[in-house]
Amino acid sequence: MPFKNTHRGTALAFWATSVLALALTACGPKDPTAPGPTQTPAAPAPTTAPPKPAPAPSKPSPSSSPSADAPPPPSPTVIADVFPCTTADVTFTATLAEPTTSSYLLKITNKTGKPCNALHYPIVTFGDLDGQAEHREETHPGTPITLNPGESAYAGLMGGVKTGKSKTVDSIAMTMDTATSRDQTPATAPTPGLNVSPEASVTAWQNNVEDALSL
Repeated sequence: MPFKNTHRGTALAFWATSVLALALTACGPKDPTAPGPTQTPAAPAPTTAPPKPAPAPSKPSPSSSPSADAPPPPSPTVIADVFPCTTADVTFTATLAEPTTSSYLLKITNKTGKPCNALHYPIVTFGDLDGQAEHREETHPGTPITLNPGESAYAGLMGGVKTGKSKTVDSIAMTMDTATSRDQTPATAPTPGLNVSPEASVTAWQNNVEDALSL
């Protein structure tokens, strides 16, 4: 009777049992407490961006809006009225312009440091004769002539053509129309041999010589 190798049989049986156990383990249910493989979370779906807030109203710049602490603008400067010229305010001359009609150019110049108004007509008297030169109404400019310091105004005096009723004087005197009763010292000028007729006349004050001598 042949000899049986009992150790080999035992080893084969153990090997078969181990293989079967491994197979059952691999096919069996997983342990619910065992950790599963790590997964990367999915990115959230994009959402619509919220509307941007409206910009805040801009503050006015200092140059466009006055500061509450800024001083108020100054009040307009009130310019004082210009007073009428008197003989104390001017120098006076009389220059022969046309011998035939004894026409003279009268000139006044503001000698003060402030302006004054030459109003209307010069008031002209002849030496020691009574009366005064008539005013030539058509020559009135309608408004006073303002004379700043050093400026001049002019008037034309016409003694008239010599007749049997004429008189001769060697000087004249002039006062300014001030539209008031202000006292004035007459300004005088020499007029050698001036013929004074009953029609002697004088123009209103003018801005220039040409208008003054347009008799």
